[in-house]
Amino acid sequence: MTARKKQPARSLASTRPPVLKKRQSITRKATKSLINSLHLLQKKKAQAIAKGDLAAQAAVDAEIDALGGLEKYQQASLQGQRNDRGGDSSRVLMEWLQPASAIIKDLGGDRRLRMLEVGALSVSNECSKSGLFDMERIDLNSQGEGIIQQDFMERPLPRSSNELFDIISLSLVLNFVPDAAVRGQMLRRTLSFLNDPNDVQPQGLRTNFPSLFLVLPAPCVTNSRYMDEELFESIMTSLGYARTHRKMTQRLVYYLWTRKRLILEKPAAFKKAELRSGGARNNFSIIMRNT
Repeated sequence: MTARKKQPARSLASTRPPVLKKRQSITRKATKSLINSLHLLQKKKAQAIAKGDLAAQAAVDAEIDALGGLEKYQQASLQGQRNDRGGDSSRVLMEWLQPASAIIKDLGGDRRLRMLEVGALSVSNECSKSGLFDMERIDLNSQGEGIIQQDFMERPLPRSSNELFDIISLSLVLNFVPDAAVRGQMLRRTLSFLNDPNDVQPQGLRTNFPSLFLVLPAPCVTNSRYMDEELFESIMTSLGYARTHRKMTQRLVYYLWTRKRLILEKPAAFKKAELRSGGARNNFSIIMRNT
């Protein structure tokens, strides 16, 4: 048997499922259980790949297949987008941007704001229907026309200002990256795709742009051994972001981080260190290296 090649740590392709072919309704309880189970298995698989342990990787693949495969995972993710399951997360973003909508609309067609949606599942969510943005949507496994199949970590860096964005959406994306250091790389990489905050015009838009809309499962910051909101804010501040909006629900935490300054020096380093003890904690963390 030919050994599989070790996948590069920076690629996110192993963390998201292939295109869904059939969509069948499943219960809320089954959706949550399936997502949690497959998420844990993806972490185990990433660890096995990192160690080059082909036997462990094959065992995890067998467990994933026994649960119905990654297609079932994608089905559960899309099921959560239904209005009776809470709807898409961009509704929260559009509520936050409502006061600025008049300014955005006054820009005219020749100066529309640009939005990059990473991990896009739909072309008909609230931000797409708002008419406020020129949308560019990417996902590791495109769900159809209007969504480019692309890994954000492998997206070519902008070559001109025309390829920069006013806002980037990472909704339930960062938590599915299995490696803490790659999560840090992803956050830092968003800076390469956002406009210079000093170039935002009119100045009335600078409260909310350029920005990063970020959604995480609430336990990532409320019940992690290695992460809390204070540490997360320190990480984002080191990257030049300021928290403009925040909303916490039982399941999710929503943030709008506005880029306030450019990073001319090396950002501070953040290591993985225990903040909370206890067996019921999760292991979500972010590692930031200053190299």
